[in-house]
Amino acid sequence: MTGAELLLETCERMGVDTIFGFPGGSALPIYDAIYKNTKIRHIRTVHE
Repeated sequence: MTGAELLLETCERMGVDTIFGFPGGSALPIYDAIYKNTKIRHIRTVHE
């Protein structure tokens, strides 16, 4: 289990069903885990 998978598992246990984020750089392992996760919805944010 990776740290990213552990993060998402913890979010699931806490009742989180939606997360917001901006992919890139050091967050990419988290996005790999989000892609595999079917219980948490991700909403990608953008900037200017």
